[in-house]
Amino acid sequence: MTLADVVDSFPQLSVAAGATVEPEALAGVSLIVVHEGLVLVRTMVPGSTRRTITCHAGPGALVLPPADDEVLAALTDATLVTISTDARDRLTESPDAARLLVDGLAETLRQKHGAIASMSRLHHVDRVREKLIELAREHGRVGRDGIRLDFPLTHDLLGEMTGSARETVTRALDELQREGFVVRRGRTYSVQLEPGQLASS
Repeated sequence: MTLADVVDSFPQLSVAAGATVEPEALAGVSLIVVHEGLVLVRTMVPGSTRRTITCHAGPGALVLPPADDEVLAALTDATLVTISTDARDRLTESPDAARLLVDGLAETLRQKHGAIASMSRLHHVDRVREKLIELAREHGRVGRDGIRLDFPLTHDLLGEMTGSARETVTRALDELQREGFVVRRGRTYSVQLEPGQLASS
């Protein structure tokens, strides 16, 4: 049994690629399970135009709804399962469902720990490399030309994920392309690693 199985009958929300969901639209929602697609949580830095992506999540992932200074954005068409506070409380009465909720939250927390560790890297090219590996591990598709990231990945978006300026990301990606680590095709990328290398990277 998976978390997706447990919440299969819960209310769903469709979000088109590129659209955002403000906190007000999720009033009363305690948790969100990504049913389909790829979403992210973006924090707006007060008094600044700077934004930071604090979480990205694909099918089966459990995330918190956005706080007042955050928005949830869809990178691809997405379907979200919303869990109200009452429904969450009912789920925690079942040991199996409670374990799945804790496991889901632990995985989300693990991603955040990795993001914090990556941000501590001094060299931006290392931050970008690590983020591409993480995205390939969690959301990539194995292809003949490496691990494909089949969603729009702009330099601005990578900058928000790594705490780097867009120009710095552009230079880092140029270096990674020269190394042969990544290949760009339009707005998508392929990471030149074998699937087995992702676990050890």
